[in-house]
Amino acid sequence: MSVTSTDRLFRTLAYTILIIGSLLCLFPFLLVISASLTQNESIIKHGFHLIPKAFSLEGYRMVFRFPDQVLRAYWVTTVTTVIGTLLGLFIITMTGYVLQRKDFKYRNVFSFYIYFTTLFGGGLVPWYILLTKYLKLTDTYTVLIFPGLMTPFLIILMKNFIRSAVPDELFESSKIDGANDFTIYYRVVLPLSLPGIATVGLFLALAYWNDWFLSSLFINDQRMYQLQFYLYNVINTMSFVTQMGAGTGVSLGTDIPTESTKMAMALVVTGPIILLYPFVQRYFVKGLTIGAVKG
Repeated sequence: MSVTSTDRLFRTLAYTILIIGSLLCLFPFLLVISASLTQNESIIKHGFHLIPKAFSLEGYRMVFRFPDQVLRAYWVTTVTTVIGTLLGLFIITMTGYVLQRKDFKYRNVFSFYIYFTTLFGGGLVPWYILLTKYLKLTDTYTVLIFPGLMTPFLIILMKNFIRSAVPDELFESSKIDGANDFTIYYRVVLPLSLPGIATVGLFLALAYWNDWFLSSLFINDQRMYQLQFYLYNVINTMSFVTQMGAGTGVSLGTDIPTESTKMAMALVVTGPIILLYPFVQRYFVKGLTIGAVKG
């Protein structure tokens, strides 16, 4: 099949647009890296630049001023992300598998119930009372994992993907061969649903890694703070000290590198999760599109 001049022109334009778009997406990240390596005074005077005007590691020194606390917060976030993602994948894939089975009598009822929760919720106060008063989950690692295990959007996405990726005839032939539901789930559904699993897993991992809200509500012990909430407290403390010094005229925190520290924190937080994306990228687009367009 010969390539026409029109095809060449289209490919050239498409690649050019993709390159420009990629550079535009990369530009803010490079700006954050540069700002994290710039002296705070230089940022305040001259603003942000792609190349640091005055190189400094003071932002990273401030972030890791108490390395034990940072590593502890990293550990808490890593554990909750790994456990929450694995448990969430197990529950969501099983739920999606059951809800797409046509021989499940109440699948429409449960599907409607799950969908209904995306439109109407019980509210923050009843949810808080349930987790603290009745389930007694305050200051436990369970409270950082449990609320994010079942996400209605991800259940619907997984159900639709399994329906699209696994034909009904395959279920019937597996049953004829003597396979039970758990065997079909483990040996048929999971291997054929890798794109959907990778997509749902990425969503779950991002949600757990970026979570700070649960720590702010249910965690009082600083040793159990997630990384996001720990760094959030550090930024608030720095801002408070700086504002107090400026308001009273007393030099309380004028030497605190607030701006460069914020940029360093952004890199510390986003670095590990960025490394996860290349491993699931090839599955991500396929899993998201197939699971989204089918009934």
